[in-house]
Amino acid sequence: MPKEKYDPPDPRRMYTIMSSEEAANGKKSYWAELEITGKVKNLSTSLWSLTHLTALYISDNSLSRIPPDIAKLHNLVYLDLSSNKIRSLPAELGNMVSLRELLLNNNQLRVLPFELGKLFQLHTLGLKGNPLAQEILNLYQEPDGTRRLLNYLLDNLAGTKRVSTEPPPPRSWIPLQDPDRTRPTALFSVMCYNVLCDKYATRQLYGYCPPWALNWDYRKKSIMQEIMNCSADIISLQEVETEQYYNFFLVELKEQGYEGFFSPKSRARTMSESDRKHVDGCAIFYKTDKFSLVQKHTVEFNQLAMANSEGSEVMLNRVMTKDNIGVAVLLELRKEMMELSAGKPLHGMEKQLVLVANAHMHWDPEYSDVKLVQTMMFLSEVKNIVDKATRSLKLSSVSGETNPIPLVLCADLNSLPDSGVVEYLSTGGVDSTHKDFKELRYIDCLTNFNCNGKNGTSNGRITHGFKLKSAYENGLMPYTNYTFDFKGIIDYIFHSQPLLNVLGVLGPLDPQWLTENNISGCPHPHVPSDHFSLFAQLELILPYPPSVNGIHLPGRR
Repeated sequence: MPKEKYDPPDPRRMYTIMSSEEAANGKKSYWAELEITGKVKNLSTSLWSLTHLTALYISDNSLSRIPPDIAKLHNLVYLDLSSNKIRSLPAELGNMVSLRELLLNNNQLRVLPFELGKLFQLHTLGLKGNPLAQEILNLYQEPDGTRRLLNYLLDNLAGTKRVSTEPPPPRSWIPLQDPDRTRPTALFSVMCYNVLCDKYATRQLYGYCPPWALNWDYRKKSIMQEIMNCSADIISLQEVETEQYYNFFLVELKEQGYEGFFSPKSRARTMSESDRKHVDGCAIFYKTDKFSLVQKHTVEFNQLAMANSEGSEVMLNRVMTKDNIGVAVLLELRKEMMELSAGKPLHGMEKQLVLVANAHMHWDPEYSDVKLVQTMMFLSEVKNIVDKATRSLKLSSVSGETNPIPLVLCADLNSLPDSGVVEYLSTGGVDSTHKDFKELRYIDCLTNFNCNGKNGTSNGRITHGFKLKSAYENGLMPYTNYTFDFKGIIDYIFHSQPLLNVLGVLGPLDPQWLTENNISGCPHPHVPSDHFSLFAQLELILPYPPSVNGIHLPGRR
């Protein structure tokens, strides 16, 4: 979350008064800065309705207090309260997170509210000429004193009674449809979660979060608690550091009956062992009492870009240079799981497989073309995995027809629902001229990823053969990523149709809790990642077992 460049207001303030002639001619008045002078002792309540203000100068007055309602001026970037008689500040001042300059010089302040530590965008804090405690003054007078003091205040904020220590209420379950009672099915649940790896959890990116709550040793306990609470049959995680996978996630989840597969980003292969352990990647865990592993695969997007560049400079210069990866596991449902769902022994039932894929696409909003190409490459590789598995494992039914392998795709796509990436996945294809390609010449190499193959007809579209549907549709989650600068949906669980249906999903975090606690972004002491987890219960339609005298015997439901 890099901070935008800040240009302070011009100290040589110019005042212009609209003439009566200009007013008569309908000239519009717009002013974003306001100065109040004249030894003012009290501020009018009408001031708090001027929410468009970006700068407020009320220095050199006789104010002894500042009302909490000042926080209604949420667009203020510059606030000068210097040279008044202010003895205390309202805690609500800490909610004015747009502030870049806060001048409190020459007042009568003896203490500062810890809530000021929430002003993570503050460049300048003026405190000279106040009878503050020596501990505060010592911090303030150090090099980078403003930042040190704000960190101190934020660190101590959690110990004050003003901060709600109540965790958010449990997320509600949203039922979507009833199970199919007319034929054999198997139910299983899936979780998708970007856990925010330690090396990205910095104060530069998440300045609104207390440093102790960004610490991995603190966050990892809450992350694991979130995973345990869901107890999904399949767990897909992104941003898992290599060392944390082997020393934490795998150890903890094995104790709960899971086995896992992990691959780090491609850069890991060029690094020393000590550096490699901090490279993040994608992991899939599955409950061993419900699934057994048949195959596991790693998909390296930079390798695919190089192999399929067809001389395309943009493919080599933009896609190949990004080292994102995806992983996939081919799982077989244990017979006991299918019989438990069917309610009776399933003699002669063919083996039932499901492919689970997990990926983390490039993050930068300026590279929508790269995200779209990475998604196409990933789905093309997933198709290859399915095709090879179907042939090598001889997945034909008694009637001779091929039993398709259903797909569950979990991903942090770093793409919004109106993006080319989501259009491609959910509709089966996009035009090769889609705006997300940025008019860059990819067409010669993208045909390699078409579902019809390189020599197939595409009519200018790049397509895939999976019939995918998002588990979270119609705004069930208003956002999956929640930071100060960005709130939106970028994480997804897709499933193939018609063999998989969604019975229900875990709903969003209570928006009222976020509002009432003035939570401008996550991570937060009660929310360990900047992403919210997704969790869905899926129903897999099983093929009918072989008939007896031409009659299918239904299971006891």
